[in-house]
Amino acid sequence: MPVTEQKSILIVDDTPVNLGVISGALRDSFNTKVATNGEKALAIASGAEKPDLILLDVMMPGMDGYEVCRRLKANPDTQNIPVIFLTGQTGTEDETKGFEVGAVDYIHKPFSAAIVKVRVHLHLMLREAHEQIAQQLVAINTELEMARQIQLSILPRDTPKLDGLEIVARYIPMTSVAGDFYDFIIVDEKHVGILIADVSGHGLPAALIASMLQVALTAQSAHASEPGKVLSGLNQALCGKFQQNFVTAAYIFMDLEKSVMSYAGAGHPPLLLWRKSSGGASEVLENGLVLGQFPEATYDVVQVALEPGDRSVIYTDGILETKNPSDEEFGTGRFMRLMETSHGVGANQFVDALLEELSRWSEHPRGEGQQDDITVLVIDFKSQCQPAKP
Repeated sequence: MPVTEQKSILIVDDTPVNLGVISGALRDSFNTKVATNGEKALAIASGAEKPDLILLDVMMPGMDGYEVCRRLKANPDTQNIPVIFLTGQTGTEDETKGFEVGAVDYIHKPFSAAIVKVRVHLHLMLREAHEQIAQQLVAINTELEMARQIQLSILPRDTPKLDGLEIVARYIPMTSVAGDFYDFIIVDEKHVGILIADVSGHGLPAALIASMLQVALTAQSAHASEPGKVLSGLNQALCGKFQQNFVTAAYIFMDLEKSVMSYAGAGHPPLLLWRKSSGGASEVLENGLVLGQFPEATYDVVQVALEPGDRSVIYTDGILETKNPSDEEFGTGRFMRLMETSHGVGANQFVDALLEELSRWSEHPRGEGQQDDITVLVIDFKSQCQPAKP
């Protein structure tokens, strides 16, 4: 990588002969400035036209090179300027001290003009490469933030508000963008479809596939009451669009007139159901093949009669696979026991309790140290809806 423009080199040495030798070696290729002590070096380095690299003598009267380097690295305006020490000392301890205070290299006396030029050019190239990488990282982070905002915009702003039903959703991505997705098909005030999905992998590829699900789900509105057809439609929409990923999903349709929940899954973790009548939690599982890989896949449906006070939970596997320091997963059993012990709290409070329990289990602060995206939807069936009056 060539250095793209003529750079400025500050040479700091209290010996005029050394200044002359080094300045002469570099003058044809670089703009050179000189300083005969540490105070002048700091003043020049902090000026409006900062040097691109500093050649700094270690042994100087007053302020030695180590202290000059410490001050340069402590100043945000000069901390990124590479410093190469000039020294006649070759001891390991001396060189270690120089690296500890922030130097990038050493040039030993007596100087070789060719070595000086090569070392200077090398570290200027490294600095330029570092700056380019830093700029690229800023651009990538900016794009990731834009992607995060776009992804958040396709998720529902609010959960549906239906008499007799409370739905609470939480979405916690592992990184800026995620492969989890959820959405609703609101048929009318007594019927609603609920989808949750999890794209394999992480990052932008998974997020792009997740964004496809919003359009694909909208196209299933005509048969929102038939979970098997919804999942088949999603599968057909996704097949052929990607090869390295797949999507697990669960779809439930809530019929508040009949107090019935219809459920179908596509390689997704089981729905969890807490019954008020028994006080116990159980799994409901009706799984077909994952989405996006098998064009002919079909999906069966199971229907569950609901009673007031029942609670259903659908979620992504980031919850079950949360590990403790012993590499043990949180698992379905602990999840169901939490449902049984937390049945007396509202849906929002239950989700808070779940996330707090995951934090205790993993020994990471809430929202940190995740190994996967986490999405959870809690559906509380409050009461039977009365049939509409004719």
